[in-house]
Amino acid sequence: MSMLKKYYILFVLFISALNVSAQNEVKPDGDKLIWMLLILVVTIILFWVFRKTGKGKQPLFIIQRIKIELEKNRLYYPDYITLTVKNIGNTDIDLDRPLLTFDNFWLKRKFRLKGIENRSLYPLYFVKGNTHTLNIDLNHFYLYDRKLKRYPKVKITLFNVKGRRLGSNSVYLRKTLVKF
Repeated sequence: MSMLKKYYILFVLFISALNVSAQNEVKPDGDKLIWMLLILVVTIILFWVFRKTGKGKQPLFIIQRIKIELEKNRLYYPDYITLTVKNIGNTDIDLDRPLLTFDNFWLKRKFRLKGIENRSLYPLYFVKGNTHTLNIDLNHFYLYDRKLKRYPKVKITLFNVKGRRLGSNSVYLRKTLVKF
């Protein structure tokens, strides 16, 4: 090894052993943090005070949420399914036509429901806290396609008019070996 390499290695080891502090540590200023917090709190209070009040009061956060229940008239091979929807959100919702899906693990058949007795119900303006009930006759679908009797599961999915999915629920129409 040359003498220059030895001195270089010795210099590196000597420098690494020293406690090097080339810069003073900068700590956060407490008064700046307090001012930022104060500005944030004042902004939230002003927003809270100047929002709409009275009958047309707008909620701080708009939450569109629904509760969907499906009931069969019989345990196996039902003729009717009752769809019950309750608006549990804090705003009114425009419901689009429900999507009825017959599911057979590999295959799915999808239908859009318009209403009952040749009356179009959808889109439906759904006020918060209200409940909507729809009786679905499955025999109408079975007459359209006989193979649908073999599909063990029915699923209903609801969307708002803008296309956002609000929720879904499913029910089994007959016994299956595996729940999917």
